[in-house]
Amino acid sequence: MSRIQFDVTHPAHVHLFKHAIEELARDGHAVAVTSREKEITTDLLDAYGIAHTVLSKKGTRKAALVPEWLLRDVRTVRFAARFDPDVIVSRLSPTAVHAAKMVGAGAVAFHDHEGTNRLASALAPFTDRLCTPATFEADFGESHDRHAGVQELAYLHPDRFDPDRDRLREFGVDPDDPYVVLRFVEMGAHHDVGLDGFSAAAKRRLVRALSADTAVYVSTERGVDADVDAAQIPVPPAMMHDLLSEASLLVTDSNTMATEAGILGTPTVRSGAYAGTDQFSNFEVLTEAGLVESVAAEDRAVERALELFADPDAERRWRERRDEYVADKPDLTDYIVERVLSVAGDTPGKPEAEDSPRRPVAAGTARFDTQIDERGRKLADGEGDD
Repeated sequence: MSRIQFDVTHPAHVHLFKHAIEELARDGHAVAVTSREKEITTDLLDAYGIAHTVLSKKGTRKAALVPEWLLRDVRTVRFAARFDPDVIVSRLSPTAVHAAKMVGAGAVAFHDHEGTNRLASALAPFTDRLCTPATFEADFGESHDRHAGVQELAYLHPDRFDPDRDRLREFGVDPDDPYVVLRFVEMGAHHDVGLDGFSAAAKRRLVRALSADTAVYVSTERGVDADVDAAQIPVPPAMMHDLLSEASLLVTDSNTMATEAGILGTPTVRSGAYAGTDQFSNFEVLTEAGLVESVAAEDRAVERALELFADPDAERRWRERRDEYVADKPDLTDYIVERVLSVAGDTPGKPEAEDSPRRPVAAGTARFDTQIDERGRKLADGEGDD
């Protein structure tokens, strides 16, 4: 059996890796998860019952990013030195790749954003597998491994996800009644510097126009203004995909959520700074499939959203297109598990899990039975014993 460490620093990473974490643990591999307090990352890990060790917290200012990641790098290396993994898995995390090399572990990284290709090129020589969608034109060398479909299929493939309509009703959402979801992101990541999403004026126009005819739910870090007829998302974060799946429309400047809604078969309008760029080749495929409409000009995006909401046939068209798109697409969790185990098995000089004297994080079941692992935190800070 192998020893596998997952580094999870963003809410999207929780979804990407959650099924792989559970399957590997269920199959008897020793699994540890290191996390970052960013938005709802740790909340999602807790909600899914995945034990994790918090190594850093996102600051309130962009200037705090560098010192946070320097501290995270030190703590990740310390944690890995104690856990002694065969492989460290991340979503293109420099600290995870560095830690893997420092402790002699394999490194598997997932990447789906061409805007960070320079980082990917820098990390590629130090990874055993750098996994991207097949749509990537860039070549990252011998470690580059391409897969069919988008990475969101690791958790929203029809074999993995089925919306819980009864649970939606428990939170006051009738899936048989029309409603709209608006998702506006806080542009605070390193690759978002100098970029903006929807303006405040466009957001208010959307809410006012749509709320005249339907319920409007808004997801935003800044909250919903008191003088607009909209509500914050009524379901817990772990149920966001159930809400998206039954929505009549999503309008967003979030690339991840636009992809999620599209492959769930929900009419989707994506705008914001990235909509006018080629930094996400996934969207070329999703646009060709008719699952996401990317409109760079926000005024036109608002108009298109209102047109789709008024179109009684839009939801049916999107569901039919979704079914056609996923028909030949793989379950990405199977791909993740296979790549991780292939690297774990290829890593020379590592003891078998049952022979290793160091086990700071207990695993081996499909659902971990703790939330934040205090002993793991002490190991990350160098406080524990071998």
